Amino acid sequence: MGTSVMRRVRSGHRTSTGTGPASSWWRSRGTLDTVPSGRANGFGLLRLLLAMSVVYSHAYPLGWNAQAPLAHFSGGQTDLGSMAVVGFFVLSGFMITASGRRLGLGRFLWHRALRILPGLLVCVLLTALVVAPLMYFHQHGTTAGFWNHPDGPLSYIQGTSTTAISSGYDISGVMHTAMVQHTTHNVAFDGALWSLRYELTCYVVVAVLAAGGVLRRAPRTVLLITAVLWASIAADLLKSAHPRGPFSEATAPILVPVLGGLQTHYLIYLGFCFMLGACAQLYRHRFPINDALGLLSAAVLVASLHWGGLAVVGYPACGYLLIWLGIRMPRQLHWVGRKNDYSYGAYIYGFIVEQWMTMYGATHWGLHRYVAVAAALTLGVAFLSWHLVERQALRLKDVPLPRRLARGRGPGGPGRAATGPVPAQPQPSQAR
Repeated sequence: MGTSVMRRVRSGHRTSTGTGPASSWWRSRGTLDTVPSGRANGFGLLRLLLAMSVVYSHAYPLGWNAQAPLAHFSGGQTDLGSMAVVGFFVLSGFMITASGRRLGLGRFLWHRALRILPGLLVCVLLTALVVAPLMYFHQHGTTAGFWNHPDGPLSYIQGTSTTAISSGYDISGVMHTAMVQHTTHNVAFDGALWSLRYELTCYVVVAVLAAGGVLRRAPRTVLLITAVLWASIAADLLKSAHPRGPFSEATAPILVPVLGGLQTHYLIYLGFCFMLGACAQLYRHRFPINDALGLLSAAVLVASLHWGGLAVVGYPACGYLLIWLGIRMPRQLHWVGRKNDYSYGAYIYGFIVEQWMTMYGATHWGLHRYVAVAAALTLGVAFLSWHLVERQALRLKDVPLPRRLARGRGPGGPGRAATGPVPAQPQPSQAR
């Protein structure tokens, strides 16, 4: 322990020791590259809480066609589910950028594909081939007309398995019929999937930056990209008649191969959140871990939620708050998500679970029972998804790749992993 303290003093970092508990709140606990690393953090728990926040937030509009939590408090700027997505993008930017620096290009893309696509494909197949026909039978007493519907299960599978959702969110008109019958309040089977194509887009950006050596040799480029996105968001706010928004949205999507239509609005706002996390990773040697800053960021976030300017000042505050929480989380909670990451499964299945419950009349139980059962079912399905699909797919991470696929620019140069020491990165069991 003495050697560790002396090393920190020689490197110019102050320790967190002080004259008392109160003074320690105002002292820097070092920077991200000096705090405990590896899996000794709370990011796994944060990701699971964010996923379950989405489930809780969706319960209101899906079950009762009501405003989600935070919608009224924020004056329509956002809601709890949307803020959870913001948090996901910040943490993804932090984790995925570390992966982009550490791995060669081919291996990086292979890891990202294994983490997202197998779980998504099984989710889409179960939705289209099991859940949807059961709901159709519940409505009509037969499955006649379901399988050969123009917007049937095969169309849904083709359009959704790549995250493009090019065939729409409904299957064989099941949700449209349910809305006509007033048994559901949303036309989507799995509306939570909308954000995945934006996250995949961010992965592609990281891959391009890594291939060009930007992540290791020119991190200021990422800082510049983040500043440009922030300036665009600030300009958007200035155009608004009120600091609470509303923010502009693109009228026509940008068509991208495989991923489908991407709205400029979400590319800018979610891209900004992702880049905030990326900047924290690239400038970890300058990123302070300070309890006073953590509390201040929480106060700024709450203030911007209520009085406006959320995206301009609240998103950066949210980014700092999440990373600070991940590092300062009590060690007794570090086990959550360390080996088993249920957050992705909870995110992609929660919406389906709640739609199914609403159609079958579970809203008669009342909000608290509805949410409790939805959370339990969602975590159960997420458990199965992780152990039967996601974890099995991730066993293929280190399989030998073809020379052409493995060729790329990693930390050690084209086609190689780093040969020198690479600082350990704080990370959950698997970044989404």
